[in-house]
Amino acid sequence: MFIDTRGIDEGREIETTVCIVGAGVAGITLALELDRCGIDTCLLESGGFRPDDDTRDLYRGENAGLPYAFADGSRSRYLGGSSNCWGGWCRPLDPWDFEQRDWVPDSGWPFRIDELEPYYARTHALLKLGPNNFDPPFWEHAIGRADVRRIPLVTGNVRDTIAQFSPPARFGKLYRGNLERSPHIRVFLHANVVHVDTDADASHVTRVDIATLTGRHMTVTAKRFVLAAGGIENARLLLASNRVQAAGLGNAYDNVGRYFMDHPRIMSGSVRFSPAWARNKLYDIKFHYQNAAVSAHGTPISSQFALTPEVLRRERLLNSRVWFFSMFYGEGSAGAEALIRCKQALLHKDQPDRRWSEDLETMLRHPIDTAGFGLTRLLQPRALIRDVKLQAIVEAQPNRDSRVTLGEQRDRLGMPRVKVAWRLTELAQRTFDRTFELVADELHTSAVAQVELDAPLEGHAWPTTLEGTWHHMGTTRMHDSPRGGVVDRHCKVYGVDNLYVAGSSVFPTVGANFPTITIVALALRLAGHLVQSLHGPDAVAVLKPACDTEKDDVGTALPFASVLGRIVKH
Repeated sequence: MFIDTRGIDEGREIETTVCIVGAGVAGITLALELDRCGIDTCLLESGGFRPDDDTRDLYRGENAGLPYAFADGSRSRYLGGSSNCWGGWCRPLDPWDFEQRDWVPDSGWPFRIDELEPYYARTHALLKLGPNNFDPPFWEHAIGRADVRRIPLVTGNVRDTIAQFSPPARFGKLYRGNLERSPHIRVFLHANVVHVDTDADASHVTRVDIATLTGRHMTVTAKRFVLAAGGIENARLLLASNRVQAAGLGNAYDNVGRYFMDHPRIMSGSVRFSPAWARNKLYDIKFHYQNAAVSAHGTPISSQFALTPEVLRRERLLNSRVWFFSMFYGEGSAGAEALIRCKQALLHKDQPDRRWSEDLETMLRHPIDTAGFGLTRLLQPRALIRDVKLQAIVEAQPNRDSRVTLGEQRDRLGMPRVKVAWRLTELAQRTFDRTFELVADELHTSAVAQVELDAPLEGHAWPTTLEGTWHHMGTTRMHDSPRGGVVDRHCKVYGVDNLYVAGSSVFPTVGANFPTITIVALALRLAGHLVQSLHGPDAVAVLKPACDTEKDDVGTALPFASVLGRIVKH
């Protein structure tokens, strides 16, 4: 059921069992899973069914670190959340991303990857992915094309990895019908949480205060509360909920908002392929991204290079991913950029203030650049590819000084706007340098290509070409001690007995893979914990996600515990 909060009675109080703040990937996944267990749930979404600038403005704030765009275009404040501006990349974290590394301070998760593997398997139905298989030989054989083949890697320093592409799944559109038909879920649209209220010692959440941009107010009381508003907003809500504790909730050790991470991305060098490898599509983002030619089992895939775990340990580096980036005729021109925006619009990606008329006018003003870029992208003639570069994303090292804080400015609802200081370490620079060097050496030794690299990054200021990937992570990090994190291994906020956090803000270490699939896996895992906490020992089987008793209308295999939840819900 959907309810427009702007039309409710002023001061209304809503009662529920679980209240989820944020209807993005984490929030919707969690709500659907609780629905299968028959648990009454309120899902609070700041926006509506479509983007609007007044709501989008609530995300805007001040940048206080490296040049960094963290609002328009990188987050979407309406039903579906950031899935509305997501490219669809999916790959689980590597096993060593969960391990503590002595050369990476504050690294490691409270548990190993095997804790998440059953939940990773269940994400494929929700994200509309292919088989739960990320083995490169499997996909090379399944695709079976001469221009989609694996590069021989001979040095032992480099491996190739596979990512699958979701269509991408826009959760607000894909699961709108499920949310609307559910007898247990009420979705309140245009419902902005402005404060999390607690008892006198801030150990128990009593309610959340909600305001609309039209001036209406209401409250929600629940047995359990979950913040699922994103890597920046989760921290903002905890910090701003300071009526009882001046530093905010869960912030006894000044960890809330710290360790803000995003994957930095940089291009380097010039690649000259040997003739035998000049047309291979498997590792080039311009040819493998959402490309039907690089797909099997109904799923597009891509391949990236990565350093082996042995090399990472030996050289004391962060994790990373590298691929080729062909530079087309007209690349970077106004016409090419307008054409790219049009393609993104066809993928239903949220692009603030974009207009078809303006993009069409731009393309008409620059017909040669537009046509050249478009034809090169479509027909792939080698003569119109100006250059090929290496592009890499690198794991962000946990860094307490990279953080989200509250600024002095306030938004229309009276909430303090955020101040985001994205900061990277020298280890990230060294990882970029050595990763590029080792991949270039691999390509040379394998007789695939010669690579002329750019100057090293280490010891210099970050170049203006540095950009993030809009993966906002780490600000409410998970840790087995409140001194080291904000939430425990079950994602419960330290010191508050009924407040949880979902999403990538709980990642203590982020690897070099794309976070959405891990966000979904953690949300499924959290749902099991919430059901167990509500139903007690009788629901212990909820934490075992791999049973095969029935199917739901989304196509996800339901665990036996879901059926149990329906039985014991009263």
